[in-house]
Amino acid sequence: MTVIYQTTITRIGESAAEALSDSMLITFREGAPADIEAFCFIHCHGELSGSLRPGSRLTLGEASYPVTAVGDVAEQNLRELGHITLRFDGQQAAEYPGTVHVAGPVPQAIHTGCVLKFVA
Repeated sequence: MTVIYQTTITRIGESAAEALSDSMLITFREGAPADIEAFCFIHCHGELSGSLRPGSRLTLGEASYPVTAVGDVAEQNLRELGHITLRFDGQQAAEYPGTVHVAGPVPQAIHTGCVLKFVA
């Protein structure tokens, strides 16, 4: 498998962990507007070197999740803004254009220094 995107979580907005209780994880690159940053896991932006698609895998720390659906603008948002909304629900069709759905349990805690990557 080839790594197509890799980044490291550098800050966690004060309300970011609340989204985990809704089976969501929202990311944005460093330099996000303050009102958005509060709800995001902030990371040092990596370069997207391939396509996000069902069948890819997300790794978050030691956990690995199969990608089940990718919204129409999720790849562009990740490439340009480091922004992506991950849903841990295994849906086969993207609920929103910027959402990537994965199958597996919602992470209980994410800490700074955690590595997020997509492999194809």
